[in-house]
Amino acid sequence: MNPLAQKNPELNQACMSALDRFMDGLNRYDAQAMDAAMHFPHVRFAGGQIKIYPKAGDNPMDLFERLRREDDWKYSSWVSRELVQCSDIKAHYALSYTRFRSDDSVIGVYESLYVLTKVNHAWGIQLRSSFGP
Repeated sequence: MNPLAQKNPELNQACMSALDRFMDGLNRYDAQAMDAAMHFPHVRFAGGQIKIYPKAGDNPMDLFERLRREDDWKYSSWVSRELVQCSDIKAHYALSYTRFRSDDSVIGVYESLYVLTKVNHAWGIQLRSSFGP
């Protein structure tokens, strides 16, 4: 655990839980579970494009449908998650994740910055900036 996470253990634990719920929902291909780990409006910056999802239910699954079809994507897994900046209501995580095919071979490892916010006493992912597609 890095020094910032050590200084803010409750914040870090709550954010890690939100990240885990998001990844679990993603791997179950469950848009509602992913939404439950996010705050809206939600911003995604990837592939040179910024997309804003105004409300729960707007997070499209077409990316994952394309990944399944074109890359045989089966699941993803966190490689690293490091709290790099935080306040009482916002936390920045530098993280990376790996995408895997159905035979467990690696599609790729992607670096990202996720911003989590505390809204109505709950932490959720508000912004994702990724070098992945």
